[in-house]
Amino acid sequence: MTASKLHSVVITDCNHGTIAPEEDVLRDVAKIELYQRNDEEGLLGFCLDADGIITQYGAFTRRVLKALRRCKVICRYGVGVDTVDLAAATECGIIVAFVPDYCTDEVSNHAAALILALHRGVRLLDREVRAGTWQFRAAAPITRLAGQTLGIVGLGRIGFMLAEKLRPFGLTILATDPYRKDWPDWIRRVSLDELLEASDIVSVHCPLTAETRHLIGAAALRKMKRSAFLVNTARGGVVDAGALVQVLYERRIAGAALDVQEVEPMPADHPLATLDNLILTPHAAWYSEGSIVELKRKVATAVRLGLEGKIPSAVANPDVLKRPPWATAQ
Repeated sequence: MTASKLHSVVITDCNHGTIAPEEDVLRDVAKIELYQRNDEEGLLGFCLDADGIITQYGAFTRRVLKALRRCKVICRYGVGVDTVDLAAATECGIIVAFVPDYCTDEVSNHAAALILALHRGVRLLDREVRAGTWQFRAAAPITRLAGQTLGIVGLGRIGFMLAEKLRPFGLTILATDPYRKDWPDWIRRVSLDELLEASDIVSVHCPLTAETRHLIGAAALRKMKRSAFLVNTARGGVVDAGALVQVLYERRIAGAALDVQEVEPMPADHPLATLDNLILTPHAAWYSEGSIVELKRKVATAVRLGLEGKIPSAVANPDVLKRPPWATAQ
C-alpha cells in the first residue's frame, strides 16, 4: 500500500510512553495520529474520519459512534470494553475488539499479592515498625491460611489462574460465574450469596456490565463475615465504593484491597484514602514491561485485521459480524 493510500488510525489516548510497537505493526498499512483526549468532544474533534481507532479510556458513546464516517474497527487497550457503547457500535457496523489475554499472569499475581498482604497484616505491621513498635501482635489476630475459604467472583482466565496459584496454599475454593461451562472438581460452584456468606476472602474478577455494576453493594457486603477480606482487581464499578467505605469504617468486614476505582485517578480526598484497613494500588495489576509490549502489539494487530477486512481474534460485539461489511468477510 502506498503512503497516499494508507489508512488513517487514531490513538485517542495512551499513557504507555511510546507507540513504537503499534507503529511497527501498522507501518505499511496505516498512518497513526496520537492524541491525548478521551472525552466526547475531543473524540468528535479528531476521530470522525479515522478508519481505525485505538483507545485507552475513550468515551465512545452512541453520539460519538454515530458521528464516525469511516471507522471499521475500534480496539481498546485492555480486557474491558465498558467505555464503548457496544449496541451502538454494532448498529454502525463497527467491530469493537479487545485483548482478553495479555495480562492474565500479572493480574492474578497482583490479586494473590493483595490477598496475602491483607491476610498477613503486612500494611499494618509495616506502619507499626516504622512508628517504632516491634510487636508481631500489632496485626492480631492472624488465622492460619490453610483451611480458609477463597471465593472467586468470575471464573474467567484471571479468576481461574488465581485459583490455580492459590490452590497449593490449602484453601477451599468456591466460585460463582453464570457463564462458565467447564468446572474443575476442585472448585465448588455456588451462588453469589453462598460465596459471600462462606468465604474468608472474596476476590472479584468479573467484567463491568449493566448486570455487574455495584454487584458488590451494601447488601452483598453485609453478607460477608466480619473477619473476611475483599479484593477487587477487576473493574471499580463492580464494587459500590460508598457502601464499602461504610462497612470498612464500621469494621463489618476485616479489610479490603482495591486496584481499581469507579473514577480514576481516585481523588486524593476520597473517603477510602482515610481507612487503615484498606490497601490501595493505582490500577497497576495489569502492569509489567512485558505486558505493555504484548498489549500494544495485539491491539495494533486487531486494528490491522479490521482494516484488511478480516476478523480480529477477540470481538466484544459479535453480532456485528452478521452485518455488512463483516457478514461477507468470514
